[in-house]
Amino acid sequence: MGDHHVHLHPHGPYDGTGPAPGEYPPGHIESYIERALERGADEVGFTEHLYRCADVSHLLGRFWESEPRQDLAVQAREFVTSDLALNLEDYVSAVVDAKDRGLPVKLGLEVDFFPESIEAVSEHLSRYPFDFLIGSVHWVGGWSVDHDDAVHEYDRRGVDTAYADYFALETALAASGMVDVLAHADVIKKFGHRPTAVPAEWYRKVASAAAATGTAIEVSTAGRYKPVAEMYPAPEFLGEAFSAGVGITLASDAHVPEECGRDRDIAIEYARAAGYTTRIRFEERRAMEVPLS
Repeated sequence: MGDHHVHLHPHGPYDGTGPAPGEYPPGHIESYIERALERGADEVGFTEHLYRCADVSHLLGRFWESEPRQDLAVQAREFVTSDLALNLEDYVSAVVDAKDRGLPVKLGLEVDFFPESIEAVSEHLSRYPFDFLIGSVHWVGGWSVDHDDAVHEYDRRGVDTAYADYFALETALAASGMVDVLAHADVIKKFGHRPTAVPAEWYRKVASAAAATGTAIEVSTAGRYKPVAEMYPAPEFLGEAFSAGVGITLASDAHVPEECGRDRDIAIEYARAAGYTTRIRFEERRAMEVPLS
């Protein structure tokens, strides 16, 4: 049983705790593995954020410049600029080295979805020995949907419209077939905003698109530690994924070693409640179905 959404550096200004962003000193990767193994996991899939990698920042471009609302554009620009502290080549080398030393790790990457750049991103990433890619929607245009500094946009845009805008992109991501797993597929609920009705039709659209492209969806415990205080995706969403035949991975979205493999048993039971008895693991972008536990 693995944890297939793990980051090696937290966000925000470096506070002196752990290695500085972009550094991978001896024992750092091992600290994540040790914590995951203690919790019963058998491998760790590292998935650093593509947008944080300065050497490939041109792939996503200045996406905020097309955002008509200036406050959102400024927030996105400032956040991305402040978080642009990693290097893709260094990250890949660190994880590949760990694999070469026989450690139970997989090389992954979290790819933010922008329709206008996803093909160029996919072409560039094909040069690297990734085991899997997870895809996420963090921005709707230049709006950072899950950032504290942009939460006011839910009131201005309206929650129903926010959900519709988000899920239109999530569906397009699933339909693109450019990634292997959908990460925190309903992160739009992070702050506890709820539409006037359960967005069942959007759930079905995402699940149908994912099934058509063979894209899995992650069962993530990260939402339990956000204001919404519940798993990603919602039970109804995961039920639609199961009905459509969409595979799953398990994820913590850890950003420090102590979070790796967190609530693994809860994730397993949550997946079982939706009907799942198997999960997906990856090797060089090839998906393999294995028992859930």
